[in-house]
Amino acid sequence: MSDSIEKQAAPGVLHQSPPADPFQLFGSWMAEAKEAEINDHDAVALASVAADGMPSVRMVLLRQWSDEGFVFFTNYTSRKSDELLATGKAALCLHWKSLRRQIRAVGRIEKASAAVSDGYFASRPRGSQIGAWASDQSQPLASREALQEKVAELEKSWQDRPVDRPPHWGGFLLRPQEIEFWADGAFRLHDRFRYTKSATGSWQAIRLNP
Repeated sequence: MSDSIEKQAAPGVLHQSPPADPFQLFGSWMAEAKEAEINDHDAVALASVAADGMPSVRMVLLRQWSDEGFVFFTNYTSRKSDELLATGKAALCLHWKSLRRQIRAVGRIEKASAAVSDGYFASRPRGSQIGAWASDQSQPLASREALQEKVAELEKSWQDRPVDRPPHWGGFLLRPQEIEFWADGAFRLHDRFRYTKSATGSWQAIRLNP
């Protein structure tokens, strides 16, 4: 990279080789994004595929992550859940405009454990807990008023007691087989590193062309 390009490179570009563990780099970038992004630094685009091969994508919130993978929560009867459970595969992408970075991951997906789902559900605001019972996600809705009436009924039903997690609501765990880190570079000479998981569970990283 020439001096003229180097001076115009975006902050945080990966000039050196990445760490052996992709989750070390992921954690570092997430921590910086939490400080830099105004809203929802953990918002991710989640892609799934229907039985006929038609893809769909939507934004969800990445609420937990570890070296096992990435966890988000949703209604298990929704369109995305139907597609995820049918194929067992998914892809996600985080994009931080303020940092000019993105992370992509693809892999197998499964339901999170009941303990993980129960723990997160208990941490949610009560209104969100009621909402999880009230919404038949992705199904036709007669009117906004009908939904509000259902919420009011459920608030009375759960009055003065903790709200249990609905059996149709919980987490998904995406176990990545591939993770790619992308950092914006001057003149579109971006930095890209792709990690691929081997059969033994170790990660191999290579640098990609922009």
